[in-house]
Amino acid sequence: MQTSVQKMPAVGDLAPDFTLPGTPEGEPVTLSAFRGSKHVLLAFYVFDFSPT
Repeated sequence: MQTSVQKMPAVGDLAPDFTLPGTPEGEPVTLSAFRGSKHVLLAFYVFDFSPT
């Protein structure tokens, strides 16, 4: 069985495309929808807003 290992992105690398629910109604937002038209800042907080 072969596993795929992805490299950690470096500063300045393009973020991989992804889709997440972006509204309370669950409407999806895709990162690539903003490419070339707006700047996007991605911030990740480990365990932020996680139930305890």
